[in-house]
Amino acid sequence: MTKLLVKNGQVYQDQQLVPGDVLIKDGKIAAIGENLDQPDQMVVDATGKAILPGLVDVHVHFRDPGQTAKETVATGSASAAHGGYTTVCAMPNVTPVPNTPEQLSQMIAKNQQQAQIKVLQYSPVTVDERGDELVDFAGMKAAGAIGFSNDGIGIQTAKTMYDAMVAIAQTGLPLAAHVEDHALMNGGVMNAGQRAQELHLPGAISVAETSQLARDLELARVTGVHYHVCHVSTARSVELIRRAKADGIHVTAEVSPHHLLLDDSMIQNDNPMFKMNPPLRTKADREALLAGLLDGTIDMIATDHAPHTVADKGNSFKDSAFGITGLETAFPLLFTQLVEPGTVSLEQLLNWMSFNPVRIFSIPNPTDIKVGGTANLSIWDLEVDRQITEAELQSKGKNTPFIGAPVVAEHFKTICNGELVD
Repeated sequence: MTKLLVKNGQVYQDQQLVPGDVLIKDGKIAAIGENLDQPDQMVVDATGKAILPGLVDVHVHFRDPGQTAKETVATGSASAAHGGYTTVCAMPNVTPVPNTPEQLSQMIAKNQQQAQIKVLQYSPVTVDERGDELVDFAGMKAAGAIGFSNDGIGIQTAKTMYDAMVAIAQTGLPLAAHVEDHALMNGGVMNAGQRAQELHLPGAISVAETSQLARDLELARVTGVHYHVCHVSTARSVELIRRAKADGIHVTAEVSPHHLLLDDSMIQNDNPMFKMNPPLRTKADREALLAGLLDGTIDMIATDHAPHTVADKGNSFKDSAFGITGLETAFPLLFTQLVEPGTVSLEQLLNWMSFNPVRIFSIPNPTDIKVGGTANLSIWDLEVDRQITEAELQSKGKNTPFIGAPVVAEHFKTICNGELVD
């Protein structure tokens, strides 16, 4: 029997931190209390550390297969573990796209073989995430898909989205949508507005997001599908989702850490580390996103972890790829900038980063710290003054504007399914 004792920490119990140990046997939490020492056990000394639930992210890009210069299942899962995550859901915009149940099964098997944590897998909605040919939704569910998404490419045809919703509703799985009307993007590389004009960069108008969101919400109303909105970025989107929930539409939503913590006024020069899609919006949009989290309109925080090579990121917004990494920076930044000042509670942050994703997506790897439950834990020092450094990142992608950001949280250990993984 494998035994692991996490000793002398502050354990998250009943929405608060209490002194204690966590004894783990064969992947399960056997006891929570004090003085739980037993013979033949591995000990993790968590003195001065917080023992929190493992984090869960429903939106990551691991680039594997076909784009492994940017990331692999091995490096991506190492990055996730180092960020305190015990489960993530990987998007299917890889090369080749897993268009068939057989291809998806192969990806899932590879995830299980090479990942340090639990990596669940999305199926695409359409073949190659383009055009109007739908995949075999029932077959993809049977192969193990956690949901369906064409993330990175908005579905442009309303009829295609309607047909997909009708079929996906029959599976009971979520449809996670990247909402973007390509015809309204106008080649934009950052949010349209004063800062884009000052930097002489083409701007993307926010109605490219909201117009497609409004379409999809009406389609979700008539089809009954679980419609999940990826990386919400505008105040108007929050209002549309709020109204849809009040109307009884089965809609959930996520927001990324970068859209919560940054806005376009913070882009001081043509720095491609600030280029992501959707782009950073205005301060008013950023404030509306936080308000949406606080009132339950937005259900969870997801990183949209998007690693790129140095060459892919280029030297300018104009020639660089969209996206930033986020798995290793998310919790330290959010704890520092939201919990420490008292804007939100630790309980709220853990709901958004752990419990809500598990509940809403029916994640088969729960994170509650309770006797008899699976041991999925993230252990943190929450009283350290430091800066985020590039050297600490386990991801292949170093593309983040948060290098050098001051934080008061530092990762210590992650335990996934009872195993010490980082």
